[in-house]
Amino acid sequence: MKALVWHGARDLRYEDVDEPAPPLPGEAVVEVAACGVCGTDLHEYASGPHLIRPGAHPLTGKAPPFALGHELAGRVLALGGEVPGIAVGDRVCVDPCWRCGECWWCRRGEYHLCPSGGAVGLASPGGFATAVTVPLAGLVPLPDAISDRVGAVVEPLAVGLHAAHRGGVGMGDAVLVHGAGPIGIAALLAVRAAGAATVFVSDPLPERRERALRLGATEAYDPATDDVRREVFVRTGRVGPDVVIEATGRPELVASALETVRRGGHVVVAGVGSGSVSFDPTRLTFYERSLVGSLGYNFDLPRVVALLAADRIDAAELVAEVRPLADGVEVFAELCAEPGRHLKVLLEPEAA
Repeated sequence: MKALVWHGARDLRYEDVDEPAPPLPGEAVVEVAACGVCGTDLHEYASGPHLIRPGAHPLTGKAPPFALGHELAGRVLALGGEVPGIAVGDRVCVDPCWRCGECWWCRRGEYHLCPSGGAVGLASPGGFATAVTVPLAGLVPLPDAISDRVGAVVEPLAVGLHAAHRGGVGMGDAVLVHGAGPIGIAALLAVRAAGAATVFVSDPLPERRERALRLGATEAYDPATDDVRREVFVRTGRVGPDVVIEATGRPELVASALETVRRGGHVVVAGVGSGSVSFDPTRLTFYERSLVGSLGYNFDLPRVVALLAADRIDAAELVAEVRPLADGVEVFAELCAEPGRHLKVLLEPEAA
């Protein structure tokens, strides 16, 4: 079969690979209908390996080169065990987290924190292929009302929903989201679905601010020209937002968020970046603010599917462009050259 295979930094090849083997217990094989390009994929392409291990992964036993891609939807080809409500031939999206199922975290249901865990496309061959082996526990049924293309963005939407949950967003809340890329937009849609009454978004790119406004943001600010903290403070009755979600990965914005959130409010760090941040811990203690991290998702994909099916989230605008998998090398080069141009690009394998 054909796959978009990562061999190293700036070395991505569209080539022939072996089809997946029959699934072992705890595995399933899915025929891929669509797979989204994630910022993590672009990071591995541009300067990896980062999350990809050079040698065999301790849990999956797989080593690169292998296909990238973990945001996928498709049809079940084979099952390595029984899954209630899922049969061969069913349409699914996929929670791509490999987990050991035995560690302290897995036994608590916190599989996304499994110390030996990994993800499809980073710890095993991924979804930029005709077919892919995935965790049996990660199969999530797709109702007929949800297309394969929307099914492929359930995974990034789950990242936003998890961040909203970590921040305790509730009815009537005011929320500030730093960044209107895929994670920020997913967070915007999630906090709206959770009942937030007011959502402010900060992003330097005008096209991203315009998209955020179309998708339900109350106000969108340019951090290069606007005093975002002051603007939000004034518009919340000089109180501050209940929750700030940092979705850019820029450390300095974590410190800014702590100064922006209201007394008793919550700051959620959902963006993945690097570097250190410095802040006065008394700003947490004296004002009883909380600072939490948000990693991926934890049983959030079925919740996203339910929200989509109930029309609580409109994900159609998330898909900016759909390209053939055969164009994948070109697509990755384009997205690295213009990282803010598209929100989400999907790659589709050639139909069999």
